[in-house]
Amino acid sequence: MSKSALLVMDVQENIVGRIAEPDFVPRVAQAVAAARGAGVPVIHVVVGFRAGHPEVNPVNKGFGALPPGAFTPDDAGAAIHAGVAPLDGETVVVKKRVSAFAGSDLQMLLGAGGIEHLVLAGIATSGVVLSTVRQAADLDYRLTVLADGCADTDAETHRVLTEKVFPRQAEVTTIDAWAKSLD
Repeated sequence: MSKSALLVMDVQENIVGRIAEPDFVPRVAQAVAAARGAGVPVIHVVVGFRAGHPEVNPVNKGFGALPPGAFTPDDAGAAIHAGVAPLDGETVVVKKRVSAFAGSDLQMLLGAGGIEHLVLAGIATSGVVLSTVRQAADLDYRLTVLADGCADTDAETHRVLTEKVFPRQAEVTTIDAWAKSLD
């Protein structure tokens, strides 16, 4: 069996605040607990920029519209949500774009750890999850998407992605089913 890692992506204070599901973070916390209990590495992926956002081109529709100071080291809202906070020794990867791989050292860390299978959870299904699925598939990772461990501001977009798009490149399952498979 290939070595797996759980990627918890963009579950940051300011981003969680956009999701109307009060049970979202507790569900992701269940996935994190299951991974930790089974010895599966948990990798936290966050979006982050230097002060002044020198990494952001103003023509970038998403990141170019960020207010000054957003997702910088001084932004409390950029912190990983306390409900899924990393334990000492867990890896935190800082990315500069939508995909977990873009502008980060994720691929190097995965290679060094012998990781071949990525289990994905995060916000937004149409953002970091979609972009990471596509890039990880092109990089030949085996993929699992935890459908109820992903959230989007648009429920229909989430449904289409998890039911129609992701199954072309990933196994799509629930947190409970994945956790049971770890036993």
